[in-house]
Amino acid sequence: MALHTWWLFVATVFFISGSPGPNMLHVMTRSIEFGLARAITAMVGCFCAIVCLLSASAMGLTALLVAIPAAFTVLKLAGAAYLVFLGYKAWTAPVAEQDIAETAAARADAGPSRWRLLRTAFAVSISNPKALLFAAAFLPLFIDPAQPKGGQFAIMVATFGAIEFSWYFVYALGGRGLALWLRRPGRRRLFNRVTGGVFVAFGLAIAGARA
Repeated sequence: MALHTWWLFVATVFFISGSPGPNMLHVMTRSIEFGLARAITAMVGCFCAIVCLLSASAMGLTALLVAIPAAFTVLKLAGAAYLVFLGYKAWTAPVAEQDIAETAAARADAGPSRWRLLRTAFAVSISNPKALLFAAAFLPLFIDPAQPKGGQFAIMVATFGAIEFSWYFVYALGGRGLALWLRRPGRRRLFNRVTGGVFVAFGLAIAGARA
């Protein structure tokens, strides 16, 4: 892969990954709720799902989904339903005075297991099948047809994953600072409802988007 092509790919992915989306929002809320250490587990879950999606796209799964519209529709609606469910949970999450006063470390001790954090984050990230079609349309733009394609895809998947994970840290650290502002129950309730509304919006957008 030519160096100038790789740098162009890096610059493009940097801005694409930095855009707010379900993954970034999920990592940020995990950082607010349970602290940075637990948020790292969520990052790993989202990261694994992204790598799976990109790898599946590179191996031709996207072509299968395009060839069988019903399969894509099922995946799309299932992913949209899951995001709407997460939005409902965030919107209706109870906010108690004593919960807001707890430190991140205390909330982490009482929070879900790391396996559950990992599993939930993976589900959030994998639930958007549009990522498969995005990868199918995006990755080939940087492929040199005269060179072996396997190595080029491997470089791009690894690069995309590294940049994506770096952005997770940015959002997680931002969430850590935001947690101080959210100590008041009213502010936390507002944040939960905004977060829930955004997740529902993502879900409805996925459900209504055309393949």
